[in-house]
Amino acid sequence: MTKKIFRSTVAVGLAVLAASLVIIMSALYSYFGKLQEQQLKDELSIAAAAMAEGDGMSYLTRLDSDNYRITWLRADGVVLYDTRADAATMENHAQREEVRQALANGAGESSRYSNTMLTKMLYYAQRLPDGTVLRLSASRVTAGAVLLGMLQPILLVIAAALILSGLLASRVSKRIVEPLNRLDLEHPLENEAYEELSPLLRRLEHQRRQIDQQMSALRRRSEEFEQITASMTEGLVLLDNSGTVLSINPAAQAVLGTDSACVGQPLVAVERDTAVSRALRDAMESGRAETCMEKDGREYQFDMTRIQADGETVGAVLLTFDVTEQTFAQRNRREFTANVSHELKTPLQGIIGSAELLESGMVQPEDMPRFVGHIRSEAQRLVTLINDIIRLSELDEGGALPMEPVELLTLCRDTAAGLSAAAEKRHVAVTVTGEEVTVPGVRRLLSEVFANLCDNAIKYNVDDGSVAIHVSRKGDNACVTVSDTGIGIPAEHQSRVFERFYRVDKSHSKSSGGTGLGLSIVKHAVAYHHGTVELDSREGKGTTFTVTLPLNQ
Repeated sequence: MTKKIFRSTVAVGLAVLAASLVIIMSALYSYFGKLQEQQLKDELSIAAAAMAEGDGMSYLTRLDSDNYRITWLRADGVVLYDTRADAATMENHAQREEVRQALANGAGESSRYSNTMLTKMLYYAQRLPDGTVLRLSASRVTAGAVLLGMLQPILLVIAAALILSGLLASRVSKRIVEPLNRLDLEHPLENEAYEELSPLLRRLEHQRRQIDQQMSALRRRSEEFEQITASMTEGLVLLDNSGTVLSINPAAQAVLGTDSACVGQPLVAVERDTAVSRALRDAMESGRAETCMEKDGREYQFDMTRIQADGETVGAVLLTFDVTEQTFAQRNRREFTANVSHELKTPLQGIIGSAELLESGMVQPEDMPRFVGHIRSEAQRLVTLINDIIRLSELDEGGALPMEPVELLTLCRDTAAGLSAAAEKRHVAVTVTGEEVTVPGVRRLLSEVFANLCDNAIKYNVDDGSVAIHVSRKGDNACVTVSDTGIGIPAEHQSRVFERFYRVDKSHSKSSGGTGLGLSIVKHAVAYHHGTVELDSREGKGTTFTVTLPLNQ
């Protein structure tokens, strides 16, 4: 803007100067022209008076005529004398305008191009008393001559004008722009600037307030968006139409193993798995795509959805879900269904087979008690299996059960007493020691926990072995350990013994009447009481289960 004002000011100055020079030159041209005419008239009058008093020819030859041309003519137009040409060779001047006027009126004048002098001439003629005509002429003053005569001062004036206009334009432009440069656009109405800027400043203030309101609203929305996405357990990634990351929440950062610095980078550079890039391409083409992948031992589902505005693709949204538990639960559910079908089928087949033999009469009378006993044992096994499944279903549903204070030492002693017959049969000694510790719990569930642990300790023990149950208090928790001197559990099976229907030794479990659900019931029942169960076993030396329960729920 400063340069524009500077150029405009200089241009105006030069235009004014040029106009002034034109006017001055016109005035000077007019002035010098009139002055020349008057001088020529005066010289003509003096010369005519002098010639009337004496010898005209002798006077003319003595006259200094460097500044003008003198011509003396007879009344018939014949040239008698001329200061610039040979009179004898000159043509008749009777038809010249100034000569005709002088003969007719006593004086005459004209201005025309002279073929003799080869220039534009100014002519004045006067009739003398003897009838002859005296004419004076001079080269007419031209604008070029006037300009040439004043060229040096004009150039000096132009140079001075350029310098002064440049300095003035620079100062004026700076003074004009300086208030504009000092404008406080954050507070437009507080500026002391030109009155002409008031409408603009009021509009700026109005727009500033609108922008501030819009920015505040955008900041609030951005903060709300960040807070919402930061609290999401699902990963969220916003992408533009080229697949560049625009926003990523902490959950997605954890899944993709990156941080917020990945914003502005292509998604394929952040996650190089080809399944993700293929899902992005499919989503951009078809509108939606999904894929699953495993990262750090966890199973994740990636859902990609295209975003469109006015029929054009503007980006995409990527949602990541941790489906490890769902996948594990689905797998367990399928395995559980298959195992339940198998476990129910086995005793039913035994019952049906024995019943068919009895019905066909193929069983000898002395063998009938054995077949009836087999049917009863298989039926009992079936009932036990169904009861265990019902208990697990109740624990899975997580319904609220009434709790009461449970004395663990007393409960363990009652459990050991209930299994004394089985222990005596295997010649296994069961001891219960420790201190009385009371916890809030569901007595039936806790009784099943310790009954299952103690029953397994007896079943999988060696003859003349031992089972030790110890109750103690550790800080804010009650601790119950069930240790045996049995066969132990191989290390490769220890991580799976709490799974449903999992058996380390299937033949031994079936012969002992186990359903494969006992330890699973233990795990779920302890978890229902917000406790933990730990396993420590050495093959061939024995196993110890440690149950920890909180003293306060």
